[in-house]
Amino acid sequence: MSERLQPGDTAPDFTLPDADGNEVSLAAHKGRKVIVYFYPAALTPGCTKQACDFTGNLELLADAGYDVIGVSPDKPEKLAKFREKENLKVTLVGDPDKSVLTAYGAFGEKKLYGKVVTGVIRSTVVVDEEGKVERALYNVKATGHVAKIIKDLGI
Repeated sequence: MSERLQPGDTAPDFTLPDADGNEVSLAAHKGRKVIVYFYPAALTPGCTKQACDFTGNLELLADAGYDVIGVSPDKPEKLAKFREKENLKVTLVGDPDKSVLTAYGAFGEKKLYGKVVTGVIRSTVVVDEEGKVERALYNVKATGHVAKIIKDLGI
């Protein structure tokens, strides 16, 4: 199981393909704060709710200086379908080999319906302008999570 990140840690850099196959890297966001959220799968109810919540609050977050990147193990084609179907504005990137999910501590053992399984741990990491972890939240709920982040960040 991968180590969870702590505030003050350097956020692992990454470059992953977005829904259009273009490369998105954390380094390209230096100088801006970034909310990197990890979700199990595109086109599922909880993940759709979370992505729609981020999309609905994207302008508010951007005005407060935050960019948002959603990471899942999905391939770009599925992310494109997800974006089109739900009219998402949030940047979605795919991590099929789960290397970034693992580096962020967002892949490992979790409880699902009372059973221990290995999979994506719904997580959110807030990265500051210098690339340091400001907050690292693990095992978050899909519903109401975006509102909680906005409240916690004082936006």
